[in-house]
Amino acid sequence: MELLVASAIGVLTAGGLYMVMRQRTFPVILGVSLLTYAVNVFLFASGRLTPGAPPILSDATTYTDPLPQALVLTAIVISFGMTAVVVMIALGAYLGTDDDHVDDQPDNGEDAT
Repeated sequence: MELLVASAIGVLTAGGLYMVMRQRTFPVILGVSLLTYAVNVFLFASGRLTPGAPPILSDATTYTDPLPQALVLTAIVISFGMTAVVVMIALGAYLGTDDDHVDDQPDNGEDAT
C-alpha cells in the first residue's frame, strides 16, 4: 500500500514538473494542479494509512490522525479557487495578446518588439 501511494506521489510530481516546464499557459496550469494533487496525497498519507480505523483518538489501539485530513480538505478548496483565478488571468492574457507563451517569446522567431 505504501509503495503504491509513494509511486503515485512520484508520478504526480514528475508529471507536474514536466508540465510546469512547458512554455504554454494551459500546460503550466495543469502542471501546477498536478503538483497540488501530489502535495495533497502526501499530506493525506502522512496521517498513517490505516484502513477502517476511526479518525479520532480514543481507546482504540489503531486510529487515524484527523489533522492531515483537515489540511487536505482545506488545501483542495484553496487550490480550486486559485486554479480558477489563474485560468481567468491566463484567458485574459491570451485574449489580449493572441499568444499563450509563458516566457513572452515569439513563436516563429520574430522579434518581440
